[in-house]
Amino acid sequence: MPIKQKLVLANPLAIALSAFILTGCATFSKDGGLDSVSAMTKARTGQTVQREKSADDVAEVQQTVNQLLQKPLTPDSAVQIALANNKGLQASFAELGIAEANLVQAGRLRNPGFSFSRLRGGDDIEIDRSVMFDFIGLLTLPARTGIESRRFEQAKLFAAAQAVQLAADTRRAYFNAVAAQQSVQYAEQVANAAQASAELAQRMSHVGNWSKLDQAREQAFYADATTQLARARHNAVAAREQLTRLLGLWGTAATDYKIPDRLPDLPKAPNEVTDIETRAMQQRLDVQTAKRSTEATASALGLTKATRFINVFEAGYINKSQTGAPRENGYEISLELPIFDWGSARTARAEATYMQAVQRTADTAVRARSEVREAYSAYRTSYDIAKHYRDEVVPLRKRISDEVLLRYNGMLASVFELLTDARSQVGSVNGAIQAQRDFWIAETNLEAAINGNGVGGSTSISSSASGQAQAQD
Repeated sequence: MPIKQKLVLANPLAIALSAFILTGCATFSKDGGLDSVSAMTKARTGQTVQREKSADDVAEVQQTVNQLLQKPLTPDSAVQIALANNKGLQASFAELGIAEANLVQAGRLRNPGFSFSRLRGGDDIEIDRSVMFDFIGLLTLPARTGIESRRFEQAKLFAAAQAVQLAADTRRAYFNAVAAQQSVQYAEQVANAAQASAELAQRMSHVGNWSKLDQAREQAFYADATTQLARARHNAVAAREQLTRLLGLWGTAATDYKIPDRLPDLPKAPNEVTDIETRAMQQRLDVQTAKRSTEATASALGLTKATRFINVFEAGYINKSQTGAPRENGYEISLELPIFDWGSARTARAEATYMQAVQRTADTAVRARSEVREAYSAYRTSYDIAKHYRDEVVPLRKRISDEVLLRYNGMLASVFELLTDARSQVGSVNGAIQAQRDFWIAETNLEAAINGNGVGGSTSISSSASGQAQAQD
């Protein structure tokens, strides 16, 4: 009865005015949420993002990319190109438009329904008119808007996470490409040394100064070095193409970009990161996304409970005209009666969905803490290994090479000992390259574990460097 009493007092003008006031703010924003995404991305990568909406935007991005490609790429310039030019990232920004459209739609009522009927019997004409408004939609509009607003915030976090992930992937690909190119140079030195050794062994074998067994060993090493060089060249091409895909480049002119001949030097000391778990909980975008998802689910649960009994409730104004009689005015109510479905299933599903979101949030936090600890361990270990190669292994190999060269000049060592030692030195340097590459990738993984959606790559320390150096011995 209280509902009936309110309906009697309501009039169609009041309903329409209320709907207009509540839906008047349901408009699209100027930036489409991209300003928040760009701010979050810059705080974590140092670079901003922009969305290509017009031909002018595309031309501006292309001009920026062309300017950056005129110089050898650096890690920062590579990230800048990827964030501006990667089409996959631009496609993910479309999710912002979808989420904002849902938000605007949630802030608007369904259009009122109008019905008109005309009946004629003889000289009598009966006309019915009615205007129906979604009354429950009007009452639940603030709640629905709040839910979609939180989902829009989630979409912003997701878009920022995509940008941060792209930046981390680009840095990894950059260091892989530079290291692969640097490894090709040393593989070529190994192949050249092996070729010289094999040719000399063959000539000495012809004159009887070298055994067939030793000559075959030198020839086998040369064949293996040639295979390793071919692999190194392909790995360099593959690493470069991976970087090219992330940069969003195509065409001969754009893909012919330059990268440095060698990796950046190691820093003097590793960064001492404190409170990494706390920082990860505050800054990781996947943790924030999980929290927003749980809040949105909780709000949806409250809305489900509020409408579990009344699902369709429409109220409206009607009038009736009949020949020979005064016009009749009144109201009409359309109400779904909860006879067969009392909403218990919907409520149970909403509660289960909420508990699922809570547990997933807790699981995300546990994984984030573990990943950031693992990433920091990999960062420190890779620095120690790279420093060990730089300060111990490579200098020691150089001293050995100098001693062998002195012995060769004094006719105390053969040319084959000199070539063998040269191959060993190159193998050690190549191992140092891999260790140095692992450090820069580990640093990238650590930043991703703190700021982004997690490591996104392996944090294990590569053993290929030491294994390759031993193989060359």
